[in-house]
Amino acid sequence: MISNVKEPAVDSIRAHTLWGLDALQLHDRFWAARGVQVVRQGQAVDLAGDAELYLLADRHCLSIFRLQQIVDTLSWLKPRILFVRLHNTRDQGYRERVITDRQDRFVKFERVYGASDWRLGRVALTANRDLAIAWQQARDPRSGWKNLRHAIDPNHRTTMSVKGHVFDAGDEQEVMEFVRELVSIWKRPDATIARAARWPDQAWADATAEPANGTRFVGPVWVGSGRRLDGVASVVGPAVLWDAPEARPSVDRLEWNNIEPTDVLVGPVRTRALSTFQRGLKRGFDLAFTLVFGLLTLPLYPLIMLAIFIEDGRPFLFGHVRESMGGKEFKCWKFRTMYNNAEEIKQKLIAENANMADGPQFFMDDDPRITRVGHILRKTNLDELPQFWNVLFGHMSIVGPRPSPYKENQFCPAWREARLSVRPGVTGLWQVKRSREKGKDFQEWIQYDIEYVENVSWKMDLYILWRTLMVCLGR
Repeated sequence: MISNVKEPAVDSIRAHTLWGLDALQLHDRFWAARGVQVVRQGQAVDLAGDAELYLLADRHCLSIFRLQQIVDTLSWLKPRILFVRLHNTRDQGYRERVITDRQDRFVKFERVYGASDWRLGRVALTANRDLAIAWQQARDPRSGWKNLRHAIDPNHRTTMSVKGHVFDAGDEQEVMEFVRELVSIWKRPDATIARAARWPDQAWADATAEPANGTRFVGPVWVGSGRRLDGVASVVGPAVLWDAPEARPSVDRLEWNNIEPTDVLVGPVRTRALSTFQRGLKRGFDLAFTLVFGLLTLPLYPLIMLAIFIEDGRPFLFGHVRESMGGKEFKCWKFRTMYNNAEEIKQKLIAENANMADGPQFFMDDDPRITRVGHILRKTNLDELPQFWNVLFGHMSIVGPRPSPYKENQFCPAWREARLSVRPGVTGLWQVKRSREKGKDFQEWIQYDIEYVENVSWKMDLYILWRTLMVCLGR
């Protein structure tokens, strides 16, 4: 068995940089974009007071994992520290590496057996700055973990296991694998790397890089400082073109107070409570609006149902279980816009590409599950008409947060409790103010839901209705 436990090869890591950053620094910027500062022993880095969480990790560790389940646990249990065991999803008992000669020409593949150091798969998350400092000042990871466990009462700490990718910063091949994985999943490196600028397709490049006319990027590609692409017809990603050694830039300073990655996910939400009279007035308006609007749109129902039947048969309506005020479940009705086997298609798409969602919801451009009639209904918002029956029965309001199911609401307890303090709406602040920029949709959904419950009023409801009308008219 070949052991992969090594001391960090600092010179090897610094041999390749991207936008002036080595692999460890790229890793730390990735986490900084999520409001998390990485802390290692002996690392001369000041702890940022603006960081939302501190990720305590071994100095060899390069890790990538989802925060969704972790944020949920932190919000509910509020431990002083959360110990996380990472199950390496790419660990197959061996790994393969490419052997090249001095001219960087391929020689052979080599299979290396034996997993990476088990200590790399153990990290911790805390919002406590003093604990992060204690970890940073420990002599080594073993004593660091021991000190933390002795210093914190068992009732104030918890442990969980999550799936993720773990790489060894002391192994050059693993560093390369880590960077390729990072390129695949990090859609907005400009969040914490000032030098990263968007190029066509899915490419990001340094301002000093020179594109060639007609170069095509297939998949995500990052281009470093001083790189020229003359004569390059296409670049297939995920790929990294490292900084040219003679053009390697200095590392830009990370300004934590300018990063706002997950502000809407943490902190208290101050919901505005309506009086009994105000709630009654809002309910009266909902009923009056629904009766008038329902009578005006009723002639459209048989036409829409006929179009759905001709293309894909019955049923005409689709009911999805959502949560209303106080967490009460109800079926939210819409005209069916997807094929009858949409769920089977969804599972296949998820298996083929796990990066189709911004947050817990599933979403993709040019969704093949949508029928031709469905595209028209969604574009004109006519698929939403049956929701007025939900308003009539008291499940929904005309204006409010977007109705969502139990699973999505569990993403962030603070958000869940806030949005379930009022009835969900046929339209809302998120629907009329969302930017539709990739990577921002879910963050904006949370932001605008919370903004609504903190400022709910007649003035805001009328503003949202007016903006909705303008959107429907294409203005």
